[in-house]
Amino acid sequence: MIKKIVLYTALVLSSVSAFAQKDAEAKKILDAVAAKYKVYNTIKTDFTFTVDNQQAGVKQSQNGTLITQPKANKFKITLFKVGASADVQQEIINNGKTQWTYLKAEKEVQVADANKNNDSFNPAQLFTLYQKGYKYLFTGTQKIGGKLYQMVDLTPEDSKSPFFKIRLAIDKTTRQIYSATLFDNGGGKYIYQLRTITPNAPATESTFAFDAKAHPGVEVVDLR
Repeated sequence: MIKKIVLYTALVLSSVSAFAQKDAEAKKILDAVAAKYKVYNTIKTDFTFTVDNQQAGVKQSQNGTLITQPKANKFKITLFKVGASADVQQEIINNGKTQWTYLKAEKEVQVADANKNNDSFNPAQLFTLYQKGYKYLFTGTQKIGGKLYQMVDLTPEDSKSPFFKIRLAIDKTTRQIYSATLFDNGGGKYIYQLRTITPNAPATESTFAFDAKAHPGVEVVDLR
């Protein structure tokens, strides 16, 4: 299940399908989100990722951190052991050309071309995802924890998408994405909740590269 969490985190917001068109109200909301973040060089978020499939009797969550440089299509996802934020379990690092997937339990890092799988989601595109390949529909507002959120459903134009819908909850006041819920064809939900968002967080080139020296004994599996 942990491997699946990594997979769906990397895919999060990657695809969906319903009957939405390119709704003007939804576009207005999404454009405001994109405009807010396009000025930032880096964005860091702390998130909780939950896999929920009642049919399979599965519900599991992990905390993690995402740091991205949207203009350079670079990102780093770090997943932690539940209840231990210092215990890194898995990482996905992408510098725009190469992607590393580090699996601590397996003592393995998989190396692949960054764009090898065109269906996978690049989190660097999180705030502008809707601009290509998706339809969108504003479905109303919802109060969560005392705050009002605008709900927008995204649907893929590609009928082969593994998910039939992505529902975004967007803070009506701050124009920040609060959560994204992916619905798959097997009854599963994959919930990506952003707990904090830090614009222009410090990041260097080394942030977006796997450091083999810091991981002695890890097997390198080159998939390129």
